[in-house]
Amino acid sequence: MSKLESKTRLAASSEPSPAKFVFGVDLDGVCVDFYGSLRPIAAEWLGIPERKLTQKVTYGLPEWNLEPMGGYDPLHRFAVTQKQRFARADPIPGAAAALRRLDQREDIRIRIITNRLFIKFFHQQAVQQTVEWLDRHGIPYWDLCLLGDKAAVGADLYIDDTPHNVEALRAKDLRTIVFTNSTNRGVDPPRADNWEEVEALVLEELANWKTRPDAERPPAGH
Repeated sequence: MSKLESKTRLAASSEPSPAKFVFGVDLDGVCVDFYGSLRPIAAEWLGIPERKLTQKVTYGLPEWNLEPMGGYDPLHRFAVTQKQRFARADPIPGAAAALRRLDQREDIRIRIITNRLFIKFFHQQAVQQTVEWLDRHGIPYWDLCLLGDKAAVGADLYIDDTPHNVEALRAKDLRTIVFTNSTNRGVDPPRADNWEEVEALVLEELANWKTRPDAERPPAGH
């Protein structure tokens, strides 16, 4: 190889890769059947039949009357440490396949953004179970971000089910899909009732993103 060829190849390899459209994906309630997987565990925790716990819950689960047992946090600790809920929960139908299809596109980068470290002293289990679950269900991703302030890591499009998360992201002018469940019926669209609708919305937003000049694209990541 000549020196000129060597320099040409080095220059080509040093060029920045094209920007990708970053899709920021929440897990619980969007990819993971959060409330469905928690319901039988909550019934065991409370010592009551599962049928007594309504499936039409609001955020914080006041309908399940967890306060006599210390509220939600002790139930969450029990579910993760004793029942491995983060590893064993069922996926939302269609989520894994839709994300695999989106991942096949060279212009999309999937970034998992989920808040699972909000109770101290068992972060290792939470992280390990999260990775195990993602791998078991074949969900592709390039980044795994476990934090509450989802805007801090950046994405070109978010999807979340928690009302206050959606509202906080939209308050910063960040495009956010709300994934429908009983906790967020009052949240404004854009919304998706299933993963077919999610996939269509992502591709629509991707097409819009491609028409914008680079300078107008937020620094979501590469």
